[in-house]
Amino acid sequence: MQKGLTMDEVPGSVGTSASFSLRLGQAIFSSASLLFMSLGVEFYSYTAFCYLVTVMGLVIPWSFTLALVDGYSVLVNCPLRQPGILLIIVVGDWVLSILTLAAACSTTTVVDIMLHANGPYCHPKFCSRYKISAAMAFMSWFLTLASSLFNLWLLPSL
Repeated sequence: MQKGLTMDEVPGSVGTSASFSLRLGQAIFSSASLLFMSLGVEFYSYTAFCYLVTVMGLVIPWSFTLALVDGYSVLVNCPLRQPGILLIIVVGDWVLSILTLAAACSTTTVVDIMLHANGPYCHPKFCSRYKISAAMAFMSWFLTLASSLFNLWLLPSL
């Protein structure tokens, strides 16, 4: 009789090389989003852009720290198997995923309004940076959601 899935059988769960890749991707896309938004000198004039910068400022250390934990777990071949820690990671990923999606959607909406409401309100160079920043935030959201779902899938088996 086969028991539930173990951590080694769920790719993308905490302590696996797939999770390390997901976390590294989250940190890279979040950093890129923050970088492109910060290159625009006028981002602080819009609440949605400030919100994106704030959320990316939360996602970067979260993802980077968990990437370090995953990298260490892979190197020493000792995956995390404690339900309490896994629950904290799942909830943290879930919350940051929702915040990232909200920030990316609000940024995209504001850029669209700025481009199409009675003529452009921002310089095309800045608007393209804002669009790239929103696209990077969407990529970060997708990877954060994937991490959350993989770990949520593993949670009942512990």
